[in-house]
Amino acid sequence: MEFLSGILEYGFLQKALLTSVMVGMICGIIGCFIILRGMALMGDAISHAVLPGVALSYMLGINFFFGAVVTGVLTALGIGYVSQNSRIKNDSAIGIVFTSFFAVGIILITFAKSSTDLYHILFGNVLAVRASDMWITLIIGIVIAAVVYLFYKELLVSSFDPVMSAAYGLPGRLIHYLLMTLLTLVTVASLQTVGIILVVAMLITPASTAYLLTNRLWVMIYLAAGFGALSAVVGLYFSVKYNLASGAAIVLASAVWFMLALAFSPKQGVLWRHFRSRRKKAALKGL
Repeated sequence: MEFLSGILEYGFLQKALLTSVMVGMICGIIGCFIILRGMALMGDAISHAVLPGVALSYMLGINFFFGAVVTGVLTALGIGYVSQNSRIKNDSAIGIVFTSFFAVGIILITFAKSSTDLYHILFGNVLAVRASDMWITLIIGIVIAAVVYLFYKELLVSSFDPVMSAAYGLPGRLIHYLLMTLLTLVTVASLQTVGIILVVAMLITPASTAYLLTNRLWVMIYLAAGFGALSAVVGLYFSVKYNLASGAAIVLASAVWFMLALAFSPKQGVLWRHFRSRRKKAALKGL
């Protein structure tokens, strides 16, 4: 009740709740395509590689959104260029490019005037969300929902069967870079809530939880968005009540839902598989 009364009374809590719920939902949506394509490492790369853009934005006195988007897109393009124009494989290209960008960001932080704000960008501080951050997150959410709705079939086919996607004449490389752009936007939207370090967890964990519960992509998207939003609410509650780091609390809440799904999922749950195995053994002994 204290948490609810605080939400109704304090504007900063209202902005924090709305922004964290939106971030949880869009992370869940994009995370579905990330895990289906086996691109978790790419999500980690882009989330870390936006750091120099954030630092430069602070140094220039502009919104970190612009610098983060530019460096995120440059990272995706750089990884693609290295892997396609050399003998270096994709995972190695990811490691080289994103660690280089991240190292540049760490150096730039030392020259930035506001290291405290940049610390919040690293680890998240949803209670410090400004109205501009909330509106940027809303706009990014609308863009992502619209793109996924309009290009759902193309994303579905290219995610599950790249060979069939090529046979249909779908532009695989263009779809890939479109997804990387959306991933960059999600990362930027998540910086204030969960931070650079933990954003990959919100991209992967809610979507992985949904993946354990269904075999249909559209159901998976809705479930992942729901788990992301629920994690945001629960994490924010514990963050406010016990004075915990907001990003860490939200990520731990999403991890709890994953562990419950891992244990009790009707088809993929560890416990249900164990019970079914015991029943089969008992039936065989009865024969």
